[in-house]
Amino acid sequence: MSLATPKRDYSITGPENQRAQERGLVTSEWYTSPIPRQRMKELMKRKDGPAIRDTIIWFALLIGTGILAYYSWGTWWAILAFFIYGTVYASPGDSRWHECGHGTAFKTPWMNEVIYQIASFMVLRSATPWRWSHTRHHSDTYIVGRDPEIHMERPPIWKILFMEIIHIYGGPKELKRFFLHAVGKVDATENEYIPMSERPKVYLEARICLLILAAVVGVSIYEMSILPLMFIGLPTFYGTLLMLLFGIVQHLGLYEDVLDHRLNSRTVYLNPVFRFLYWNMNYHVEHHMFPMVPYHALPALHKEMQGDCPKPCNSLGAALKEVIVALIKQGKDPSYTIIKPLPSTARPYHYGPLGAPDVRQDNQVNMTGGISHGA
Repeated sequence: MSLATPKRDYSITGPENQRAQERGLVTSEWYTSPIPRQRMKELMKRKDGPAIRDTIIWFALLIGTGILAYYSWGTWWAILAFFIYGTVYASPGDSRWHECGHGTAFKTPWMNEVIYQIASFMVLRSATPWRWSHTRHHSDTYIVGRDPEIHMERPPIWKILFMEIIHIYGGPKELKRFFLHAVGKVDATENEYIPMSERPKVYLEARICLLILAAVVGVSIYEMSILPLMFIGLPTFYGTLLMLLFGIVQHLGLYEDVLDHRLNSRTVYLNPVFRFLYWNMNYHVEHHMFPMVPYHALPALHKEMQGDCPKPCNSLGAALKEVIVALIKQGKDPSYTIIKPLPSTARPYHYGPLGAPDVRQDNQVNMTGGISHGA
């Protein structure tokens, strides 16, 4: 039986936006872990080498898996081959979009921009709008009414989560935005954060992306085969499973409306393959607290912050279990929130100007081995 908790408006054009401002959640300072100034300067140092190396490996994997997929076409092996190709296409496309959007992957600015534009197209995201959307995500992380990138509202809508396994919820919305931008318009949400000076660029990018997609569709029609679209366009739909799993463990089940990334973000230990595909974004508390630290320095940043942060999940499976259990509980009680114990060396959690939100937790051992105390 669900508890009587009023349903919140998660749009950034609704009343929660003003409420967040009135509560001081927009103007107050976020918590940061204490790291010596000189050490932070070292961690923030940008390099071209690691990203060039990883980009060459990524494109080589795309070519290699693409060749295997091409020659498997017409056999049952094509299902597995295109799943692998789609995963290599979409999941690194998402992480490269993300890090190059921050401008930290490469030291050379134009390299960041080139890979950002390519990756944005690969995951069917409007490059400039998503740059501004993600800026807002970082300035107002999981503050309801302010953050346009909250993965799931409370109570969760499971239909959306299942549709995103093949990206048939978000994908069509992004294609619709392409068409809207191509005729010189933005939607009401984008109007909140895209500066007028950036809009001509938004419209140009959309027209170029639609021309590329139209060309691929044209080749498919000419060849009377869906094969060209299986390499460009459709991987954004059939290859997004791993991207989805990475995405939902970033924040779901944790606090909303707080000013401490240790409360609303989740760090997860991953194997080396997943870390390569995800470009170390599994160190998500670290990334949100210090977003100007490049991806290749996040493991070192994690070591610096360990004594001030809750214990990470030990694997992607453990993190998914934690998220799914939390979502099920939020379906019955939207106020349910995970809170993880801090080590004795850590500073206390910083909830924000009004203190800890009114949430419910379980009096049980949580996934990190600590105790979650009832509110």
